[in-house]
This record gives sequence, C-alpha cells and structure tokens, in this order.
Amino acid sequence: MSKTHSGIYDVINKEKYAGTTLPIFRSSWELVFMRFCDNNPHIEKWASEPLKIPYFNPIENKYKPYKPDFLVVYNDKNGSRHAELVEIKPAKETHLSEAKSKRDKLRLAVNAAKWMACNEYCKAHGMTFRVITESDLFNNH
Repeated sequence: MSKTHSGIYDVINKEKYAGTTLPIFRSSWELVFMRFCDNNPHIEKWASEPLKIPYFNPIENKYKPYKPDFLVVYNDKNGSRHAELVEIKPAKETHLSEAKSKRDKLRLAVNAAKWMACNEYCKAHGMTFRVITESDLFNNH
C-alpha cells in the first residue's frame, strides 16, 4: 500500500490565493494541481476547499457537507473569465466502468450525490463544475 501524500502547500504567488485557510493537499495529485494553479498565468485566483455544499449521502441516509477541492477563476484563450469548482479523484471513483471493488462502487454512489449537489450550486452561482482524474493530470489518454 502506498503512502498518501499530504501537507500544507507553500503558495508562491500569494496574490492569487483566495482561500481563507492554508491550502492543504491530501494527495500528490492535489499537490500537482495546486502547483498548476499557482504557476499558471491564466489563473487569476484559486482556493483550496473554499466552501461547503450540503448534499444527501445515500449510504448514510442523511445530509452532510461536501467541500469541493478547489475554486479556480481563470481566463480562457479568448480572454473570457470563468469560475469553476474542481474535484480531483481517481477514475475508479468517477466512472462505473472503472469501479471494480464494492468500496469503489460505494464511493462512486456518494460522489455522484456530492457532484449533483455541486452542479446545482454552480448553476445557481454562474459557475461550472469539473472532475479531474489522473488521465487529465498526467495526459494518460
């Protein structure tokens, strides 16, 4: 079993970090994404776990708070500004075809509930939501 990488990210471009708490990464993939946000000139602002969105957990049969991994505000190639909530997850927790174990399938069910609530939140606030997997981070297409 591999060790999970976690810690506090030392922000280089402090004027870009919009979080109210220090950015904590809970995986090496989140660390890769934090570095990307911090160093990408098209990203105006970013924050780690910036808000809580209530969702109904179908496994525990109750409402719980969901904290998306990141908020990113960026300018696209045409100069249009976008705000996006981003979740970093392994593919096995995002697609039924990738979920092999019972644990993966349960996580997928919970994630689907979280992401439905997050999409509704984003639509109400003029934002978008994106799930990023290892293939997105490392171009393993």
